[in-house]
Order: sequence, then C-alpha cells, then structure tokens
Amino acid sequence: MVMKGRWQTSPWHCWGIVAGLAVAVAGVVVLYFKDPAQGGFPICIFHKLTGLDCPGCGTQRALHQLFHGNFAAAWRFNALAIALLPMGVWLMARELIWLMSGKRLPGVVTRPSVGWTLLAVVIVFGVLRNVPKFQ
Repeated sequence: MVMKGRWQTSPWHCWGIVAGLAVAVAGVVVLYFKDPAQGGFPICIFHKLTGLDCPGCGTQRALHQLFHGNFAAAWRFNALAIALLPMGVWLMARELIWLMSGKRLPGVVTRPSVGWTLLAVVIVFGVLRNVPKFQ
C-alpha cells in the first residue's frame, strides 16, 4: 500500500495506524461496558503515594459517564479532560488525515505560547482540584 502522506511507501505505517485505531476502539468499548468506579482498572500511582488527585484522576470514570450520556457526571469526575476532549479528537483526526492523504489541516497549537499556556492550565487544575474549597 502506498501512502501519500508523511510516510510514503511503507505498509508498516499503515498497519501502525490500523493497530492504533483498533486499540482506541477497544478502549472505548471496554470503558463503555466496564465501570472504572467498580475497579479492575489501573490505579493512579500519584494518588496512591500522595493521597492527592493528579490532573488526570477521574478521567476513566469521566469517559465512562460521557459514553453513557451523563455529561454532568463526566464533568464532575474530570472537567479538564472533558473540556480538552474535542481538541484531542481533532488532533488525532488531523494526524490520521495527514498520514492517509497528505492533506494538512489547521492545527490547534500554532505557537509555543499556546502549549505553555495549556501546561500552566493543567498544573493549576491539578493544584486546585486538591484544595477543599474547589472540590
């Protein structure tokens, strides 16, 4: 198979894309049918060691709730993950389109300041979610 995008002529890259999509679909299916609140999923090492919630804590439970249409519950579990989800989906779709067709679509992070701002938001969110007033 010949690809027109970033990596040309290598079928291994195509299989990598297919494998990545299969893993993503499997993850969605597992999170849909199995509630992380019931256990059976990896635990957050940061939370286990410190007792504090990291910026990603609650993301599995939030995605499970979102897949079941419970937007408010998903937002309570991890508002930042839910807010950033559209950007993550756009970035993955953009990369997939680029790899498959060679067509470049507009990016989300166009300047380093955007990336640094996003990092600052994640850090502030991680701190504030552990302050009792904001819980």
